[in-house]
Amino acid sequence: SAVVSGLSKQQEKKLRSMFCQSKLSLLFKASVHGYSADSFHQKCDRQGPTVVVAYNNSGYVFGAFTSSDYAQTGKDIVDDKAFLFSFNCNVNNNDPLRVVSGNPQCAFNDGNTGPNFGSLAFLHNNTATVNSNPGIYQFDPQQMHGNNLELTELEVYRVEDFGGLMDKPWRRFLWNFERREEILCSVSEWKPSLKSVKQARILLVGPVGAGKSSFFNSINSVFKGYVSTQANTGTAGSSLTTQFRTYCIKPSSGVSHIPFTLCDTMGLEEGLNAGLDVDDFYNILKGHIADRYQFNSSMPIQSGTPCFINSPGLKEKIHCVAYVIDTCKVKLLSDKMIDKFAAFRRKTNQLSVPQLVLMTKVDEACPLVAEDVKNVYQSHYINRMMEEVSARLGVSLSAVVPIKNYSKELDIDPQTDILLLNAVIQMLRAAEGYFDDLYNVEESA
Repeated sequence: SAVVSGLSKQQEKKLRSMFCQSKLSLLFKASVHGYSADSFHQKCDRQGPTVVVAYNNSGYVFGAFTSSDYAQTGKDIVDDKAFLFSFNCNVNNNDPLRVVSGNPQCAFNDGNTGPNFGSLAFLHNNTATVNSNPGIYQFDPQQMHGNNLELTELEVYRVEDFGGLMDKPWRRFLWNFERREEILCSVSEWKPSLKSVKQARILLVGPVGAGKSSFFNSINSVFKGYVSTQANTGTAGSSLTTQFRTYCIKPSSGVSHIPFTLCDTMGLEEGLNAGLDVDDFYNILKGHIADRYQFNSSMPIQSGTPCFINSPGLKEKIHCVAYVIDTCKVKLLSDKMIDKFAAFRRKTNQLSVPQLVLMTKVDEACPLVAEDVKNVYQSHYINRMMEEVSARLGVSLSAVVPIKNYSKELDIDPQTDILLLNAVIQMLRAAEGYFDDLYNVEESA
């Protein structure tokens, strides 16, 4: 099942207020991963600054922050930034209780147990309980946890500093309304260099919930002039897209020609026989799979079966692959998921298909971008996430494009449109490189 935070919006806001509005990324959830020290360390070791968040039936949300790593060294850790905290959800508008250590030389014990801050030891004896013993951290147990040491949940979040805004955008970008109209015109006038192809076919690939279908809806909205929801979207533990879909956008809003088709796939998942299969992916690239093919994770499509195109032409093949990644989950990409991306990239490279990365939900990942989408190229945090994606996936930073999909809006926004249209331009430029290679081969033949 999907691993989601148990914090309400108000609780998260209150918790983040203690960290200068830093971003919280969920690493561990005991009800999902297990109430044990081993499962905690598997998810939380060497993750940098973290906060433990415990819940009980008395309405208390309490826990502990450390700016140091968990590493199972068996030593007491020096951390003058560590503190315990608590707030009672039954009391409105109360400020969080914050307790610092009386001895920063012993902020917490870095053993092989659950998070152990001496005065509060979580996952005590590998159970859903807390051992409470005020000492190094002095507090009133009633204020801290209401004397209720039985947990209904325990979560651990990485605390990530946003880093504010750069003095200047690190990537040159124009935001005025004229720029929106200019890009729309450029898209409408774009044509492949090969006369045998009318449209570029762009394949969207990414983990479940990354925003592939939402990206199509958002691009469709730009050209329609209002927010559209043609493709199925939402949140689920497994892929909502179960068919291979090819979406052609109907020209409107003064645009006479849409020179691309967006192809949506089943989401990537970590497990065996789960999510999009690499063989199905390869067949999509080569143009063998027809629209509305129903994916079967345990059995890739075979030659001669329905929806298999035996002799695809260039117009059925994929001309550009766009990997779609949720910016909020860059730090949570597992080694298995990175390995899966690597396998897909190898197949794509074999066919010389250009690739780029779309980083979605930049507004959810950084509150500075949520305030004003024009901050996207001045946000230190977004810049760091783009650099990390570039390094982990092995793609050039110039091939990483941040976007904001339409999700809760009822009306389109010019700045969001510009960011989305810029992604379209980058995909068309990548596809043009694919066509240029074929054009050169034809010219030399």
